[in-house]
Amino acid sequence: MADAGVVDADLAPLRRALVDADPAEAAELVACEARLRDAQLRADVAALDALIADALLFTGPDGRLATKADDLAAHATGAVRFRAHEPEELRVRRVGPDVAVTALRARLAVEVGGALVEGPVRYTRVWAREGGGAWRVVGGHVALVPAEGTS
Repeated sequence: MADAGVVDADLAPLRRALVDADPAEAAELVACEARLRDAQLRADVAALDALIADALLFTGPDGRLATKADDLAAHATGAVRFRAHEPEELRVRRVGPDVAVTALRARLAVEVGGALVEGPVRYTRVWAREGGGAWRVVGGHVALVPAEGTS
């Protein structure tokens, strides 16, 4: 079931990427990751707003900390524009009934400040929900995955 204001997304790429998790237990988080992927690719600020907690703390690949306002502004202005997002591996760990951690490896093509950045990345996201409400990203980190054979 989609959250209010968030369109249904294609679940297939994330379901194919799911490893080391019970598909039934992970289903809600797979759907959340799919909606987030779709919102990023469409630069859908309203959908991103619904999926990201107001108190978000997110560390980018450069080590800089970003907030929800920073992320929404980057998508709204086109400073960040996802061109491709191919999930390769998704791991889901439920910490309790209302907290989960996802680790997603994906191959991205993203324009950042007009420069195209391509390659594999690893996202770690903390998802939480309050009072049985919608799952939202409360924290996370993204890192570039080094090419095999490099240190």
